Amino acid sequence: MRLNQFRDPAGDRRVAVTGDGDRMEIIRGFDSVYALAREAIASGSSMASLVADRANGETSSYEEAAAGGRLLPPIDHPDPSHLHVTGTGLTHLGSADTRDKMHKATQEIEQITDSMKMFRMGLENGKPPPGEAGVQPEWFYKGNGHSVAAPEADLLLPAFASDGGEEPEIAGIYVIGDDGSPYRAGFALGNEYSDHVMERVNYLWLAPSKIRTCSFGPELLLGDLPADVRGTSRILRGGQVHWEKPFLSGEANMSHTVANLEYHHFKYPIFRQPGDIHVHYFGTATLSFGDQIKPEDGDVFEVDCPAFGHSLRNPLRAVGEEHVVVKVL
Repeated sequence: MRLNQFRDPAGDRRVAVTGDGDRMEIIRGFDSVYALAREAIASGSSMASLVADRANGETSSYEEAAAGGRLLPPIDHPDPSHLHVTGTGLTHLGSADTRDKMHKATQEIEQITDSMKMFRMGLENGKPPPGEAGVQPEWFYKGNGHSVAAPEADLLLPAFASDGGEEPEIAGIYVIGDDGSPYRAGFALGNEYSDHVMERVNYLWLAPSKIRTCSFGPELLLGDLPADVRGTSRILRGGQVHWEKPFLSGEANMSHTVANLEYHHFKYPIFRQPGDIHVHYFGTATLSFGDQIKPEDGDVFEVDCPAFGHSLRNPLRAVGEEHVVVKVL
């Protein structure tokens, strides 16, 4: 089952069940997936069972909502500061190749890079037996709800950025219960979108290279993540495919289990605050940057995977320089 959020032509929020076609079935009684998740937690029910009880047969057009700029992220928070966006890297088989080449380019002596060391640690102990903790992955902070662009909305290229490139990924979506327990609502396609040229200068700049807008959705997949996820990442320029490449995800193509990544994120009490939402990107092994592609203002990123329904599309928009002055109190 897949869910999405959108605004109807009158501007009212709606939650719907999506299918493989254009029609979306409206769920009565909820104006947000967050409210649906909170109700499921409080009642001890699954989100799917609540949806089955509330779907009322009324339908709406996905394509009209997308064309009208009325799509919303598949989950959001009434206070965007309480939605946390984070991620892990070097978690997929083959994901070390681009990073290793990137970091070796800055070294005078050929040696194993920290990226390759981290990747090998995941290969050796990233899939522990159930109930046990394996090695911790690379982890990064990306932003909060203010940094999330809705599907079809712009990803911003700041004037201070060296580059802006797509990262097609799967994101886990979580809601923290009133008792501080994390609940997984489901999974969504994601474009983590980062500045790879900045990171290439020095891998210690990975942290600021990640503080960019991002997008996920347009649909939330309930239930378990398929073991073998196969999709396509592409860049459209002038309405034509400028670059295209398949990407793989799911545990069959990862060096960590989802459970291990979840454990190492939520082991920190600060990430278990009641009512918060967490969007956690699981990483990728596919980047146009690795093929020497430089995205341009007006390009459209598209992440496509049939298991997740409609494609995630976002245009790239360059924004002017803003000189921030700190004022003294």
